[in-house]
Amino acid sequence: MPAATTQGIGSFFSSGGLLIIMLIAMFAIMIIPQRKREKKVKEMLAAIKVGDRIRTIGGIYGTVSAIKDDVITVMVGPDKIRLVFTRGAIANVENVAAENTMTEEVKEINE
Repeated sequence: MPAATTQGIGSFFSSGGLLIIMLIAMFAIMIIPQRKREKKVKEMLAAIKVGDRIRTIGGIYGTVSAIKDDVITVMVGPDKIRLVFTRGAIANVENVAAENTMTEEVKEINE
């Protein structure tokens, strides 16, 4: 009786069972964490409000001045230049104002 059991397990692995187990493991290792990251990004983009300091995917730092549907207007630099982006172009909501450090650098250059 035990010989038939080991033969059944061996035929399972040789017939593609190992491949199925590897695919399931790959799904668990790669796709599940990616879905969690995407969910966090969606939540972050949905929570953007006027006054938030953001960084775009292009590396531009600014402050959100207006939001209309999927379009976000951002004030950038010491001159408060307004740039328009889609929500998808926002990479991160920042805690520290990078433009404050840039304003100090611009003053030093101009002096």
